[in-house]
Amino acid sequence: MYCRIGHYHRGMDDRELVERQLGRRPRAFRRVVVRCPFGAPAVTEQTPYDETGAPFPTTYYVTCPQLVAAISRLEAAGGVERWSDEATRDPRLADSLARATAEQRRVRAELAGDDAGADATLELGIGGSHKPEQLKCLHAHAAFALARPGYELGERILDEIDSLWPRTCCMDAREAPPMIPSR
Repeated sequence: MYCRIGHYHRGMDDRELVERQLGRRPRAFRRVVVRCPFGAPAVTEQTPYDETGAPFPTTYYVTCPQLVAAISRLEAAGGVERWSDEATRDPRLADSLARATAEQRRVRAELAGDDAGADATLELGIGGSHKPEQLKCLHAHAAFALARPGYELGERILDEIDSLWPRTCCMDAREAPPMIPSR
């Protein structure tokens, strides 16, 4: 169960593969931390600051097109509000979110290293949330759960998705010639 990345994308580094997935250059890219079953990048880790020095609040970022689309459907169906409410009502989920927020802050400070200073963005919650109890982006919570297993709230969000991974490698599909729209 491998995609053609190893064969057709020799010489491409992870940043180039992620750029192909996103259709744009990734900001603040540090490394791939999770790969799909086909070996393609699925979740990346970002530095707290991009190449220009501007703060980048998202530590873990979903790049797998299938997973991005599935999480977007959850958000479109009211998932952000629903999971925010659930995290407020369920003490286990609230505790999971609090622990993950603390871990997020610690990881961001470590990644910032000597650049840490007194930047308030290092204190943000998952997905750059100023109020961690109010979820902002399910993609960021799902990415955190995949990158840092044990985050129950993020894992429960992922459990709502029928299939995390596509049947065929997304990178193979990106090699196909563009389809001509029907008129």
